[in-house]
Amino acid sequence: MQNQKRVVIDYVSPSVNNGEFYIKRVVQEIVNVSAHIMADGHDVLGASVVYKHEREKTWKETRLALSSNDEWHGSFSVEKQGYYTYKVQAWVDYALNWRYGLIRKINDGQHVNSELLEGVEHIEAILDKVNNEDKAYLEKLRDLFKNENDYGEAITEACTDRLYQIFYANPLKILANTSIDYTVYVDRKKARFSTWYEFFPRSASEHEGVHGTFKDCERILPRVKNMGFDVVYLPPVHPIGEVNRKGKNNTTEAYDGDVGSTWGIGSQYGGHKDIHPQLGSLDDFKALIQKAKDHDIEIAMDYALQAAPDHPWVKEHPSWFKWRPDGTVQYAENPPKKYQDILPIYWESEDYKSLWNECLDILLFWIDCGIRIFRVDNPHTKPFYFWNWIITQVKAKHPDIIFLAEAFTAPKVMQQLAKQGYTQSYTYFTWRESKHELIEYVEELTKSELKEYMQPNFWPNTPDINPYHLQGANESKHIIRYALAATLSSSIGIYGPVFEYMLSSSLLGKEEYLNSEKFQITHYDWDIKNKLTTVIAKINYIRHHNPALQQTNNIKFCHIENDNLIAFYKWNDDRTNQIFIIISLDAHNSQQGTVQVPLHDIGVPHGHNLEMHDLITDSRYNWNNEWCYVELHPTMPFHIFKINK
Repeated sequence: MQNQKRVVIDYVSPSVNNGEFYIKRVVQEIVNVSAHIMADGHDVLGASVVYKHEREKTWKETRLALSSNDEWHGSFSVEKQGYYTYKVQAWVDYALNWRYGLIRKINDGQHVNSELLEGVEHIEAILDKVNNEDKAYLEKLRDLFKNENDYGEAITEACTDRLYQIFYANPLKILANTSIDYTVYVDRKKARFSTWYEFFPRSASEHEGVHGTFKDCERILPRVKNMGFDVVYLPPVHPIGEVNRKGKNNTTEAYDGDVGSTWGIGSQYGGHKDIHPQLGSLDDFKALIQKAKDHDIEIAMDYALQAAPDHPWVKEHPSWFKWRPDGTVQYAENPPKKYQDILPIYWESEDYKSLWNECLDILLFWIDCGIRIFRVDNPHTKPFYFWNWIITQVKAKHPDIIFLAEAFTAPKVMQQLAKQGYTQSYTYFTWRESKHELIEYVEELTKSELKEYMQPNFWPNTPDINPYHLQGANESKHIIRYALAATLSSSIGIYGPVFEYMLSSSLLGKEEYLNSEKFQITHYDWDIKNKLTTVIAKINYIRHHNPALQQTNNIKFCHIENDNLIAFYKWNDDRTNQIFIIISLDAHNSQQGTVQVPLHDIGVPHGHNLEMHDLITDSRYNWNNEWCYVELHPTMPFHIFKINK
């Protein structure tokens, strides 16, 4: 039998790979839905998005509205964590089509007795669907439409908005068409908005030359809290391999006292479910997690699926590693780089099911200890479908878990990891410096399909990356980079105290830190306060009190006639919080320019007075022109204005 449906539904958005992967939101966010909807002829159409949470049995419905060129738009809000299903329905609305044609004939002076009788059929079809008040009204119309003596009143009532609203609210959806099902995964708000601080626990001691402990880390938590961070990310805290241990500055020979790379996991003291003995006990780690919670901070744990040569796995599960013909095991390489202290997992092992289950057990073990965030090391070197499986398994039991992909790799690989389930992703922000580069990259993240499934996390530096523009950089440059990260992206992070202390000595010709903490213990005076720590704390305070900065996608770059100045406008979904930001990209000289204020987007006419409240200095300015002069100095190279209309 041929399909009698007349309505075509095409190009449903948002969707990823036409529904193969889910889009992402956090609780109380909006899903804006659009579709191309059309039918043969000129009949009036109706369309809706229907949706429900995975634990709900009944569908909710929101009508779509026609904008132009057969494009329909609508939205719905997601209120709970977990999976929502949504789909688009469309139909020929015969009742509204009748009314539309009737009005045109009446306006043309035609007699419409027969058409009024057709209207009776449409009225009777919905009598059992409406409330008592509307039912009484429709029954009155039915009698009017049948009585030729009431013709004048009948055609008047047929054209009323009330009849239109009743028909609109009670469509019959005859031969309705429905799109395929699409999915949105809804996370907790931390998935969208987070402020990370990374430090090495072994460098937390008050005493030089002494290995830090989890107890030392507890002492640092108030400092981290006062600076406005809500996530503390710790590099691996597991036993460190002793075989092929690396020395200082990644040398292949370790001397007595060299502590090795924290990413060389596993030794005689245990593996991925164990704690490095010099850091403390498992109970000490749990105490740190709880102490952090007391400060409204979450501990993020490193999840690095690799092993030192003396990891217990090597003897217990030799098939999980690649063995060479000469009987030696293949260590990690990224030619020309060599990682003799690390063995990569052999993902093509015939015993892969046991391997996968063990990797899952590791996550579940630490989740049971209180961990809710994992930063995953080099996920792009493990199979994509493994990540899909393990993240799905974890989320099914623990929907709060957040996974950050540390994948500085090819763009499509980063995107694929996000599609397979990663909550957040490191980005190329670290290397984007010019105005053109920054705008182009942020536009890609926020205006393309990426905005639906890839949440960026902007880091000015990491232990692995000491970018050239920060090597020897002054205070202003560090402020600029933090201000850019913190206002362009809702999730950000720094590796400290290296960043705020501006410790940027590098290996010659490389984007690597000299005397890197990855291979040695460093002693810091954690009590130092400087202008940078103050500015970071102020920016983080502003982020926590302005919803416009707690999301990434609502952003518009504004014209400013100076390539050393970047300006942009951000807002929350209902525009109750609107922020205007101007940042100088010049760390050495004053920069001036005239910026175009997006009055239309703000919702004010030309000449209207705007109070621009500088949230950094607490200064207030009245702007009443579309074009405004600004000047920024290296001493304070940015403005964060809250717009008060």
